[in-house]
Amino acid sequence: MDCRLVVAQTNPALGDLRANLEDHLQRIDALAGAADLILFPELSLTGYFLKDQVADVAMSLDDTFLRPLLERSRHLSIALGMVERSPEGRLFNSLVFFEDGRVLGVHRKVHLVSYGLFDEGRDFAAGEEFRVIQSRHGRFGPLICEDMWHMPGAYTYFLDDADALLVASASPARGVEAPGPGLASQRTWNILLSASCLMYRTWVAYASRVGWEDGIGFGGGSRVLDPYANARAALEGLEPGTLSARLDSAVLRRARTELPLRRDEKPWVLAAELGRHVPLLRALRAEHALRDE
Repeated sequence: MDCRLVVAQTNPALGDLRANLEDHLQRIDALAGAADLILFPELSLTGYFLKDQVADVAMSLDDTFLRPLLERSRHLSIALGMVERSPEGRLFNSLVFFEDGRVLGVHRKVHLVSYGLFDEGRDFAAGEEFRVIQSRHGRFGPLICEDMWHMPGAYTYFLDDADALLVASASPARGVEAPGPGLASQRTWNILLSASCLMYRTWVAYASRVGWEDGIGFGGGSRVLDPYANARAALEGLEPGTLSARLDSAVLRRARTELPLRRDEKPWVLAAELGRHVPLLRALRAEHALRDE
């Protein structure tokens, strides 16, 4: 994995597919052989607070609207966020990976947000798996925002020897007056991303959007960190932009040799403990279901 990565920090127009597609294509065309992969934020093709527009902007993966992206992926791999309509008609918040003129992989957001300002479960079906995308540029573990805050995703990619986590986000800006410089939400994300680099000895690329929707501002803070949690590139402001970084396999090998966490991991211990907890969780869920009837 020696990959020239570009992270795009964008401000999608809510519900305007054509305007957002044009923004994607302009950014892709501007690279012209200067990158191997470009990563866009969560729901970059549609905007985030869609509400009653969700079904209107949803597309199947063979929709002709996506054809310009498929064509450009022959020269540059593309990971972007969209509302995916499955063959069964279910709607997913998906990160789609285009490469060599085809859809190489899709990650459907597993952990839908249902607290604070958010009620994603009302509009989206939840994904149910974490699968490495085997690209010609490396092995990538895709995650969408809240997925990063739960153990199964990054840990599964750790077990699957992913070279890098690709994290697409539409995280709100919080804590303007919190102690310390910058946004508290950005500092929290930086801690989470850095911890993942160190725990899983992996590169992490984080694409976060900016702008405003429905009175909510988005925090940006896109960055790329190496397996030692060093920021190789970062965007600190609240404006659209791009950053570039090279994901170097030599750095990855050195980090994993110095601290062979994957070699010494014991996933069977976790499996046994989960086996002990899952029946209890099922019983509690059944009990709550009876109470709700």
